[in-house]
Amino acid sequence: MQLHNEKNYVSAFNEKTGRYVRIGKDENGRACYSDAFMGVFPELLDVGIMGHCRHGKSGLCLKAGVQCYQSGSEIHEPNMSLEDFRSIAQQCRGRTYQFALGGRGDPDQHEHFEEILKICRENGIVPNFTTSGFGMTEEIAKLCKKYCGAAAVSWYRSDYTLKAIDTLLGAGVKTNIHYVLSKSTVDEALLRLQNKSESLGSGFPEGINAVIFLLHKPRGLGTREEIITNDNEAFQALLKCIDKEKFPYKIGFDSCSVPALLSLAGTLPEFLDTCEAARWSAYISADMKMLPCSFCAEDEGHTVSLRENTIEQAWHSGEFEKIRDKMRSACPECPNPGRRNYCKGGCPLMPEIVICRDRVKANENKN
Repeated sequence: MQLHNEKNYVSAFNEKTGRYVRIGKDENGRACYSDAFMGVFPELLDVGIMGHCRHGKSGLCLKAGVQCYQSGSEIHEPNMSLEDFRSIAQQCRGRTYQFALGGRGDPDQHEHFEEILKICRENGIVPNFTTSGFGMTEEIAKLCKKYCGAAAVSWYRSDYTLKAIDTLLGAGVKTNIHYVLSKSTVDEALLRLQNKSESLGSGFPEGINAVIFLLHKPRGLGTREEIITNDNEAFQALLKCIDKEKFPYKIGFDSCSVPALLSLAGTLPEFLDTCEAARWSAYISADMKMLPCSFCAEDEGHTVSLRENTIEQAWHSGEFEKIRDKMRSACPECPNPGRRNYCKGGCPLMPEIVICRDRVKANENKN
């Protein structure tokens, strides 16, 4: 068990179970229901160790109906060096609980993948990663079992998707499915949850730990046409299905979905953690640039070079404070300010992906 005891919060992380707990403190240092707005250092780092996708030209993402937000099929840059990764891990020793390994390609295909996992553990950090599964082998799965907290396989609707899941499960790895929800995929997601369509097979594979739903983002190759909006009936039906039914696996959503879960599903806010960008997490690219979130574009003024700054300096920089200011001041006309305290306006980068009835009402009242 790892513990961070700071001035206005306490956080704890169990590296064996993956359970993470954070409790705010009041002015007298006692536990309270009000969560701290941000940490003194990122407790989760999304580390983009991949600068290119070895399968990009074959168009695996597009064939699977997933529009790569990292433009993996179009950009080819060097992968993160082992020296750079070690520098990141050493700066985070005793301060960051987990690394989510990613970038512009499958992290398990990095030329120094095993060494990267070892460096994480040497510095008390639990590594996790997401992969298409295309290059998954029994040897890689054994490494995951030895070093990783969990692995996620992107739902690419292919034989290699199922093979990768089977290989990871066979090695005893806690395995999740990452499912991108877009206008084109939400119907399939609902049918798989309901297990009603023979043409799609029998829902999701047995033995998985969880299905994590991720909202489609209009970044990279992602188009605005695929964004799920407030009036999407299939999405609303999916939320109702999850609320009523029981599944042999856990169900999760990315933090971008929190406004929808609060306003459409009525989920108790105490069970949700909204956008953590620049508050509890950050992204580092393969060329050592730190941004609040992996969906930040480098030309938006939130990028800090780690060639010239430390991670701590980047975390407390003006570039990161811009994102925090957006969350602090978001949705001033929200008709449900109590709920707004939990969602903080949703994504501060792409307001078009925020699914929220309260925002619609506020805009209607304004007009």
